Amino acid sequence: MHPSTEYLRRLRLLGLRLRTDQRGVAATEFVVILPLMLLMLLATVEITSGIAADRKVTLVARTLSDLVSQASSVTDSDMKNVFAASYGVLTPYQANSARATITQIYVDKNKIAKVLWSKSGSVTQSGSSASASLAASPHGAGDTISIPDGLKVPDTFLIFSEFSYPYQPAVAYLLPKAGVTLSDTSYTRPRQTKCVSYPQAAACP
Repeated sequence: MHPSTEYLRRLRLLGLRLRTDQRGVAATEFVVILPLMLLMLLATVEITSGIAADRKVTLVARTLSDLVSQASSVTDSDMKNVFAASYGVLTPYQANSARATITQIYVDKNKIAKVLWSKSGSVTQSGSSASASLAASPHGAGDTISIPDGLKVPDTFLIFSEFSYPYQPAVAYLLPKAGVTLSDTSYTRPRQTKCVSYPQAAACP
């Protein structure tokens, strides 16, 4: 047999073997799919963690207004305890950078909502314990404040809570590394009395 003919025959046989050989196909497919799988995993982790943190923020805002609305009167000490207890709801997220404000709103006979008293608070965490400190609120007594129309019932009071938390993602794939600020608000009517008295801030009318 001529050498060139033998060479061509071997090439044809090699081509047939390559065409029918499926060894390594799974490895090739895995290499192609792996980047997409990793991106989907990171996105899932980031989205679920962000949703969980946002849910915690909502729960803290509701807890703040709910605790104060159950009292007939509060003091600075009570407010510190409320802030510290509410921040416990934020666990396992750190509360050191979070900010909360509790405001009592009076809706007058003309359905104008005004601030009766307001106090902000922050929490410092040390291990499993947390201590709260009070600060000046961005809302001053007598300020007009916007509330939903459905809550504008003349001659009534509302406990209004605001909570914001700077969420920093663990992966920072979809969100910036600096994070985003999650916030929520809650309105609750006083339960024990018409107005929750806060003698160290303002007396009920």
